[in-house]
Parts: sequence; structure tokens; C-alpha cells
Amino acid sequence: MTQTVDLNADMGESYGAWKMGDDAALLDIVTSANVACGFHAGDWDVMAATMKAAAQKGVGIGAHPGFPDLHGFGRQRMNVATGSLQNLVRYQIGAARAMARAAGSSVRHLKLHGALANMASEDEVMAKVCYEAALDIAPDLIIMVLAGTAQQRAASALGCNVACEIFADRAYNDDATLVDRALPGAVIHDPDVAGRRMAEMVREGAIITESGKHIATRIDTICLHGDTPTAVRIASEVRRALLDNGVTLAQFDGQPV
Repeated sequence: MTQTVDLNADMGESYGAWKMGDDAALLDIVTSANVACGFHAGDWDVMAATMKAAAQKGVGIGAHPGFPDLHGFGRQRMNVATGSLQNLVRYQIGAARAMARAAGSSVRHLKLHGALANMASEDEVMAKVCYEAALDIAPDLIIMVLAGTAQQRAASALGCNVACEIFADRAYNDDATLVDRALPGAVIHDPDVAGRRMAEMVREGAIITESGKHIATRIDTICLHGDTPTAVRIASEVRRALLDNGVTLAQFDGQPV
């Protein structure tokens, strides 16, 4: 059984006068924050405020780049040429590092967002392209990967430091990818269900799919999405369930996989 695990949440996703999620409440629960970089969500002021708050709470900061898709919240698939895709990733990491430095902190990790992440979980070449671009400008970044997918294989091939991630509020296919959000049951809204399944997965050291298949994996961090109505309740229940099962919560160190 994994004795120590990180809790991460996607945040900084408000935009101008439009508010998304309760970042302040989540920062009291999680140990790492994936901050939107202004392309799928967020803006310069939201990034600055979110990173400042994370730094004050001692929460690890990560860059959370996505496709340039404010309208679709980064969840619409796009075909982007390799060179442009790498520049897209570099641009957003650069902004994240600048904002983190201004907040008196630094960017520890990278986590791809939405459709960009889903496509990279299916396509090892695409994942590697994104990670190489990130490591070009920030060689010490810990790459957060969707455990058991092409993302993990790409990061392993690069030999970089990795955090293997599972999701508290998403259902799994038998290939360790996430069930499409358009399908029934893809998103888990019940905090009790989320808490139980995370305690079980950590205990088993495996992703448990919708069919009941167990996929053995290293589990370094658990994602708690910040944009669902029950996000804070899910985060609180997952934290409670893990602690009740003897799991220590702490930021991941990042090790090759």
C-alpha cells in the first residue's frame, strides 16, 4: 500500500468577472495546485492571485497548460503542428514561471489539461513532444502523468522525474484512459463514492476500471477537479478517507518511472 500520496487540484480557472470553482477552500485541502495558464482558462490576474495564495499555504505550484480554447474550457480536441504545439507548451510554462516567481515561489511540476492531456494519454509521440518542450526550458520540472497511459510511457522514455496521477472524480476505461465526459457515469459527483474508490485504489496500488479490471500502477498523486459542483466536498472526503486508512498526505518528490 502506498503510504504517502499527494492531493492535487486544477485551479486558477476563473476569467475576468467569471468565477470558476472555490480555490480558497481547495487550497486548505490539497498539497499541490495545477494553475491554468490563460489559454483554456484563467488570466494574468487570476494566475497571480492563485499562485500567491498557494505559496502562502505552502501548496506546490504546477503549470497547467491547455489548448487555446476558452470557449470550450480546453476540452475540444485540436490538431496542432508539432513545432506550434511545443511553442504552445513553452509559452504557458514561461508565463507560469514568471507569475510563480513574482509570488515568491516556483513552478514544481507540469500537468497537461483537458483535451491536450487526453490526446497525449493516447499518443506517446504527442506526449513526448509536449514534455520535451517543457523540459527544454525547465529541466527540473516534475512531469505529472496520467498513470498507465502513453503519457507515462513518454515520460519514462525521457528519464525525467515523474508523478503518476489517478483521478478521484473520473471513471476509467480498461486501457487506463478516462471515460469520455459525454458518456454516463464518466464524472463522479458523489463524495462518498470518490472517497471509497480512492482509498481502495491506493490500498490495491492499482487503477480500478469501470469493468472492475485492476491495472497495477505507482500512485503518487490524486486529482480533485475544482470545476464540479461537489468539488470541495469530494476533496474533503477523499482526504478524510485516505487519512482514515493510514495514508500520509504530502507533496510528491518526483522520481523516474
